[in-house]
Amino acid sequence: MNSFKNTLIQITRNGMGSGNDELGQLLVKNYLTLLCEEEELPKVITFYNEGVKLICTGSEALEPLRQLAEKGVKLVACKTCLNHFQLLDNVEVGIPGTMVDIMHFQKVADKVVNL
Repeated sequence: MNSFKNTLIQITRNGMGSGNDELGQLLVKNYLTLLCEEEELPKVITFYNEGVKLICTGSEALEPLRQLAEKGVKLVACKTCLNHFQLLDNVEVGIPGTMVDIMHFQKVADKVVNL
């Protein structure tokens, strides 16, 4: 049986999929909400490019992300991306990290899932 054990999830968009932005927001919120209900959780979720917007003030995904963080999932957002979008002061959950941090998590993960 496949599991999320030692899995890294990478979120690179402010939503899930491409096309309709409103639908993408709904999909990523649903995904993260359902992920909270899993018995085994990923070790790390990284956010870069527009994905960093999900951990900031006003994001519809904050509640499930807070729940995941409380359950021990590391949430790491690209600091360069946060600075680019002028969001560093708006981070509500998780921590800013460097590209070196993100590369480290990629190297040590058994599986990488890109959303």
